[in-house]
Amino acid sequence: MTPTPASPTRPSPSDLQSHLYASFLQRKTADVALRISGSWHAVYRLHRVVLIQAGYFQSLFTSGFSESKAKHSGQRADPEYIDIVFDDLNITRAVCIARLYGGGPPLWISPALIPTPTCPLTPMFLSDMSDDSTTQPSSALPASLDISSAPTLPPGHHPANPRFLLSLLATATFLSIPSVASQALSAVLRTVGPQTVIQYLNFALGRGIGPPGNLGPGDDWHDLEADAAAGLEQVAELIREDHLSSEASIEVPHKGEDSNDDIEAQKDGPKHSHIGTSHEIDSDIDSDDHEDAGKKPEAENLEPVYYYGAVSDKVGEAAACWLTRWGSDMLRYEEQLEPYDSNTDGKVPEALPSHSAYRTQWATDRPGSAPPEMKRSRHNGSTSGRNTKADVVIVPVIWRRGGLTARWIRGVLSSDALFVRGEKERYEMARKVVELRRAARARGIPGEPEDVEEIEYERLFREGIYYANMHLDDLMTISKDKSSSTGKPVVPLSVLQAAHWNHSALYHRITVRPSGTSSPSLSPPGKTKELGLGVSAADILGDACHPDEPDNSFYPIPGDSSLRLGDSTGLEGASMDQLFDMGNTKKGVHSTEANFFGLEQARRPASAFEPASPGAANAQWTAHPPFRFAVEFWDVDALKEKSRLHSHTVWYAGSLYNVYVQVVRKKGIQLGIYLHRQSTVDPIPASSAPVIGMLPPSPRDRTVIGRGTSSSVSSPRPPSLVASGSAGFSLHQTAPMSPLARTSTTASAPNSPGATTGSSLSSSLPSSPGFARSSAFLHGSLNSIGTPPLPATAPAVAPPQPYRDPRPAVSAYFTIACASATGASLTRFTSAPDVFSVSQSWGWKSSSLRAEEYLEVDAEGQPAAVVMPARKEVSLRATVVLGVV
Repeated sequence: MTPTPASPTRPSPSDLQSHLYASFLQRKTADVALRISGSWHAVYRLHRVVLIQAGYFQSLFTSGFSESKAKHSGQRADPEYIDIVFDDLNITRAVCIARLYGGGPPLWISPALIPTPTCPLTPMFLSDMSDDSTTQPSSALPASLDISSAPTLPPGHHPANPRFLLSLLATATFLSIPSVASQALSAVLRTVGPQTVIQYLNFALGRGIGPPGNLGPGDDWHDLEADAAAGLEQVAELIREDHLSSEASIEVPHKGEDSNDDIEAQKDGPKHSHIGTSHEIDSDIDSDDHEDAGKKPEAENLEPVYYYGAVSDKVGEAAACWLTRWGSDMLRYEEQLEPYDSNTDGKVPEALPSHSAYRTQWATDRPGSAPPEMKRSRHNGSTSGRNTKADVVIVPVIWRRGGLTARWIRGVLSSDALFVRGEKERYEMARKVVELRRAARARGIPGEPEDVEEIEYERLFREGIYYANMHLDDLMTISKDKSSSTGKPVVPLSVLQAAHWNHSALYHRITVRPSGTSSPSLSPPGKTKELGLGVSAADILGDACHPDEPDNSFYPIPGDSSLRLGDSTGLEGASMDQLFDMGNTKKGVHSTEANFFGLEQARRPASAFEPASPGAANAQWTAHPPFRFAVEFWDVDALKEKSRLHSHTVWYAGSLYNVYVQVVRKKGIQLGIYLHRQSTVDPIPASSAPVIGMLPPSPRDRTVIGRGTSSSVSSPRPPSLVASGSAGFSLHQTAPMSPLARTSTTASAPNSPGATTGSSLSSSLPSSPGFARSSAFLHGSLNSIGTPPLPATAPAVAPPQPYRDPRPAVSAYFTIACASATGASLTRFTSAPDVFSVSQSWGWKSSSLRAEEYLEVDAEGQPAAVVMPARKEVSLRATVVLGVV
């Protein structure tokens, strides 16, 4: 159809839009009046032709319901009154209807709530006290999102706190307005951070948008939803509560008459909402309410669950990814709060009237604030952008009671994606979290019933930690470790004994010598690379599992796959169908609350196998848990092309392994990340290290488990040097993942990866690997501006090697999960069993692993030289799962 040419005698589309919006604001010529009942009560005079842009009203007015026919009364046409009952309390006075008219106020999000690549934990968690205006971008949100993030609220803008964004998302999803839903979802995913992660996770779990709250850190406590949006104050005719009581006795006409009874409930119904028990929705339960629950009818104990399909799951993915990346860091902040929670000098913590989260409140501060000793970055720095000693940092409750539920504590701590150095550190973190929560329970802080929590804790320590990959002296130390709260052993002795047996069985399979030979051989005979550890489900049900141990764990041997969780790609301009698909069709995995939004621990008890289950015939499992460890790289943007930056080196199943990254500047900027089987005779490479620290020291000395000092991957290793933050590296996940290039590399020359291949898997054996990285800065070598050469490295440390695998080549599967810079998304690459020769590497370089958005660019469009180190929290973090077969 040929468009009508512009003419001065015809109104332009903008004139028509302005006319419609003015009619909306002035409530003129309306042909329908919506009488809303829900979290608020009001009448809106609107126009059907505009409303049917929303899928909900399209069905209501055009699908043969009684509302499809306009009704008239008297000599003139009056707007028809239609009663709309929103039993979804997440729907509040948002701006969705104004958007249908092409208007409504622009939104503003406080920059204190927005994580960025240079301030991934939001500006209030800066690693130094420098002026954050030098590192915080002028706009922390992309222009396409059409949301302001100016330092202060611009005139005419409506402030959007996390609760407002969630309500906007719920309302737009319910009414089926894709443009508003995609904007709200994008804003939610981009504001996942310390202060919002629990609230967003609760929303994804169906617990609602939370209680009315403040605008964000640094702003006065105020219920934004109680007021109309900016510029829309005269749109709604509010119905006061005293009028509601008088109208309750008025008879409501039946279907087909002048009015409609509960249209929303009798038409489509709240398909996104259902009723479930408190355990089904995994919610926090007040202990007093739980005691009284048994005295009430079961129906009265049911709580509403608000679930919006893939939209809720996408929010849950982002929150879960954030928890696995930053969980260990946030625990250290929460440990600082513990002495103040347990004091008795008048500063007694109080619980906010919230079913979703408990925050600590002191008498002199508003809810959620930290004690005076931890004050930073709020009051005096809100306008200047500079942090002062009088400022405050608000440490949210995540791990303690009132944050995550016990089930989610277990899920996150046992997840393969949790960023901890190894299994020993995972155990220590789990022990700290559980003891913190038990101590809070002893002080009377409300939460779940004790028996519910203890069941999850017992399962966490029994199944969530792979003790078979610990050294024997660590197991002996853990066997003597008792809970300070209960006085009982933290881990049952039978669990540790079974783990030691599992470890010894793997050692035997690797090092056994057939009778009559003097040299190490391989088991089973004739195999040169595989140990024959893989078993099928039928074998597990048959003779692979001891009949007296039906709950023995088995771990999947994966195939090749790639997966992205929590990313916000493809949201702009998406339809409702696309929002509800979210790529699940392509990735073949549906991330839900049941599997911790795709981050569930990969294990299955023997009793859960069924012979007739789909894919059971081809799936392979192993009784030996994989080796899990985490790596971290700093200042990757300073890495020269094809140079390697290594992680620390680990020992597993008789071999040494490490991970390294490479930057490839071809067809844009790509990152390659590789798992490398380290030679036992060649020098161990120096590992990446931060230049400046971030996290606060532990509040007090704590016992350590087993061999040496227990240090997490995120604890500082080199001495801190004076430097200010600069733009750092992150995994930018906006490009399509395909094509996925998996490559095998071998070291052939210093600072170069040697031969690389595309999708064809080939490699050549090296002669002598070279590693040029050194810890020069630890020996006093500084550049002209007084900072170490970047990227900085720490001295190489060889891990203990209880035994060596004599085979020149081994078969192993592995997974590398790379977290984004802010932690709200994750890219996971998985490889089926491949052959690792000594000094051989397998890994990926992909268009989804790019860094050019965070690199400084010179006048020619090339990455500029990086001379100043980034903050310690600005890093590339990855978790690795490795298993031999």
